[in-house]
Amino acid sequence: MGRGRVELKRIENKINRQVTFAKRRNGLLKKAYELSVLCDAEVALIIFSSRGKLYEFCSGPSMAKTLEKYQKCSYGSLETSQPVNELTQSSHQEYLKLKARVEVLQRSLRNLLGEDLDPLNTKELEQLEHQLEISLKQVRSTKTQNMLDQLVDLQNKEHMLVDANNNLRKKLEEFKAKYPLLQSWETAGNSALYDRLPSQSDGFFQPLDRNSSLEIGYNAATSNDITVEIPSQTANGFGPGWMLWI
Repeated sequence: MGRGRVELKRIENKINRQVTFAKRRNGLLKKAYELSVLCDAEVALIIFSSRGKLYEFCSGPSMAKTLEKYQKCSYGSLETSQPVNELTQSSHQEYLKLKARVEVLQRSLRNLLGEDLDPLNTKELEQLEHQLEISLKQVRSTKTQNMLDQLVDLQNKEHMLVDANNNLRKKLEEFKAKYPLLQSWETAGNSALYDRLPSQSDGFFQPLDRNSSLEIGYNAATSNDITVEIPSQTANGFGPGWMLWI
């Protein structure tokens, strides 16, 4: 007959308990070694007795490296997931705060526009009125300042234009002083040019008399003004050799 099922409970007999611990400890260490060899697994086994004595087995290079690897795989994932959860929770809280603030700002904007005033009491309405008065003063002050700035700019432009006009006038006067003939043309038009031309009394143009001849370029000579010189004859009664007598 085989052995019966052993009831799993604390062995009260101290000697039997120590004997059972030794047998099962050795069997557990043997199983850990077989598992590491047969399955090429990295196995680490730590056993503490009731008196605090340490029994260990490690198939890897060292127990410290195996424990470090175990901590990275176990606690590292917990540490990684924990910040994610904290970040998600923090982001959600920040979102709720921003959402509430946006709603407050939107309600305040509607109140400034004269909307949704029914839920407000008298004190809130007075605060809103005071805020509107302050805003209106700031708007008027800014408008006045802008108008003053524009006025200053226009005055500066006016001074610049006046200076430019004075400079142009000064250059024009200098030009007129340098060229006086041009100034006379401007004042009297072209009359100065015709005044400088010779008049009729200078002999260029003579008026025609009623009895004058039609010949142009010289005065008509009268019969008294014409003198004809007749060549004299020579002693032999002949004239000069170049003259032909008819």
